[in-house]
Amino acid sequence: MAAAAPPKEHHAGMEERLSAPDAPKNTKTAPKNQAWKGFAQGSLGAAVGGACAHPLDLIKVRMQLQGEGGATGKLNMGQMGMQIVRNEGLLGLTKGVDASISRQLVYSGVRFGMYDVLKNAVGEEGKPLHMGLKVLCAATAGAVGAFAGNPGDLAMVRMQADGKLPEAERRGYKNIFDAVSKIARTEGVFSLWRTGVVPNMNRATIITVGQLAAYDQCKQLLTYELGAGDTISTHFAASFMAAFIASAMSNPVDVAKTRLMNQRKDAGTQAYTGTLNCMGSIVKNEGPLALYKGFAATFARQCPYVVITWVTVEQLKVVMKDW
Repeated sequence: MAAAAPPKEHHAGMEERLSAPDAPKNTKTAPKNQAWKGFAQGSLGAAVGGACAHPLDLIKVRMQLQGEGGATGKLNMGQMGMQIVRNEGLLGLTKGVDASISRQLVYSGVRFGMYDVLKNAVGEEGKPLHMGLKVLCAATAGAVGAFAGNPGDLAMVRMQADGKLPEAERRGYKNIFDAVSKIARTEGVFSLWRTGVVPNMNRATIITVGQLAAYDQCKQLLTYELGAGDTISTHFAASFMAAFIASAMSNPVDVAKTRLMNQRKDAGTQAYTGTLNCMGSIVKNEGPLALYKGFAATFARQCPYVVITWVTVEQLKVVMKDW
């Protein structure tokens, strides 16, 4: 017996995207002017996911900074977590969480919102969007989101890395507002974007393809090809797969981004001048596998972040469907 043709896919926003296979054919299409939903859903979902996964993100950043400046010793994820708790207390695992939430509200709100806007712009009503176009939309949305959220990302990385520095060299930011104001005052306002924005955009381009486009494609595979329902278990499975894809694609650029953002501007000379220079220096001095420093922590962080974010976003789609 011939397989039934897959249902039509709309491109009017996340609440219409990848509808359940058994959805009624006469379902009313969402108005075209509701792109704000994607921004709101992405902001709130990612803020919840980012807050829950922040301790793992902190551990990942500290692991990526191992070996910098010729430092010796290498700790695994568990050892690094214990070292942080031992030296900085349990609350040391929450350093920079306010910057993380602020960053997600801007960065992921723009990513999710732009992704839907672009899909709606390039998609043809009534036809599924090609994977290549999904990748292009996600990559563009990621770059725009990273540029918008770079000040928060810069503040977050420095606050997370501060505890690793000798006490006399610590920046001592009190919160995201203090961090952003001090950076602007001592390094110039434009340094909030000049510092690390290129590697941040490179990373966001890659990781957004993994987190958004891959999630879309994995969910489409599970629902359309394998017949799974549009349920929380399907959202969990699709987001788990997307988390692994995003981690594998982004880790090398993420390491470079962390190193670039953490280097001090008042040290006279800079160790790295750009993303490629940083990655080349790491390979030369520490070996190619150093680009995957912190991968276990990256995936351990990506997994709860992506799963919680997408499950939250999917539930918000249900709540906001008739808004």
